[in-house]
Amino acid sequence: MTARCSDRAAWLVVLAGGVAALQVGKLPPALPALQAELGLTLVQSGFLLSIVQLAGLSLAVFMGLWADGMGLKRSMVRGLCLLALASGLGGLATSVTSLLALRAIEGLGFLLVALPAPALIRRLVPPAQLSGMLGVWGAYMPTGTALALLAGPLFIPAWGWSAWWWWFSAVSLAMAVWLWRSVPADPSAALVTAGQGACARLHRTLSTRGPWLVALTFAMYSGQWLAVVGFLPSIYAAAGVSGAVLGVLTALAAAVNIVGNMASGRLLQSGWAARATLWLGFGAMALGSTVAFASFTEGLPWLRFAGVLLFSGVGGLVPGTLFSLAVRLAPGEQQVATTVGWVQQLSALGQFVGPPVVASVAATAGGWQLTPLVTVGCCVVGAALAWAAGRELERQTMQAQSRP
Repeated sequence: MTARCSDRAAWLVVLAGGVAALQVGKLPPALPALQAELGLTLVQSGFLLSIVQLAGLSLAVFMGLWADGMGLKRSMVRGLCLLALASGLGGLATSVTSLLALRAIEGLGFLLVALPAPALIRRLVPPAQLSGMLGVWGAYMPTGTALALLAGPLFIPAWGWSAWWWWFSAVSLAMAVWLWRSVPADPSAALVTAGQGACARLHRTLSTRGPWLVALTFAMYSGQWLAVVGFLPSIYAAAGVSGAVLGVLTALAAAVNIVGNMASGRLLQSGWAARATLWLGFGAMALGSTVAFASFTEGLPWLRFAGVLLFSGVGGLVPGTLFSLAVRLAPGEQQVATTVGWVQQLSALGQFVGPPVVASVAATAGGWQLTPLVTVGCCVVGAALAWAAGRELERQTMQAQSRP
């Protein structure tokens, strides 16, 4: 396979991740319609936002092992097909319970797509391009979310939330076919049984400090990001913002996260320490969320929106840096996919817990003014974990340099 074809295949893998992210991002703009048709409460909306992460918070590390066993490409194709099936059935849902169950299945499909992607990109591109492509991959979630947030407020009023679900079913199925036809087949050596060496890889990963630090730091980031960005359509709709303006504002809040992801790779390549980029990201998230939701900015909507942009944009430095750390702090070459799975699992735990916690605080306070209590707390813990991860990276680097 030529280098040019490999590059195209790697970009196609990133595109497939973006399609999977669309399935996560399709819900926030549909919440007002679902609340009107199905009678969703605020807390139920929070669980509907986070239930898609159920598979991730319970199975991700095992799915990483399984993806290695079935083959990276096969895992992604099957995940896209599962997303298409669940989304198609979701458009027929008539109750909150059925919609919650199907969102959980979508979470499983999302996991089958997202977990093997970094390892597949690593297989497709030369080592000199790997850091850049992993930085691009880090932007797959905000890119998909931004597109869904932009299109949703225009699509849903005209066609309904059910058609919105069916549209993403068709897109996922088309992406599965494209990926299957265009990405090279998994090497026969990679198609080992899922259990071969799995216990040893899992034990080595979970008994090493580095994967835990990266995964816990990701949880501190992901929970608050999904809570803030996920509830923006509902917050703005309650404030009287609707239609195209609502779509543009919420999509922009998600899209600026892409800039942070891309910038993290540039900063790391220019010599910034991972710890420094993480501190900058968490500091911006603490400040931005305070400006966006604190009572002293009430009546200043554009200042509040600037706070949201700061929160999401500079906060994007965090996931971009953590993807790099996940590869560098994996205990060995054969544990990279398992490490990514563990990071995804705790990231999903953060996304599962974050929205209901923020929604509960808002419901208790009668507004969103106490949201910074949650977000700033996550940032403080994340900054401490970033310091520990930086120390661990330095320790491993010194050990590697001391070996003959």
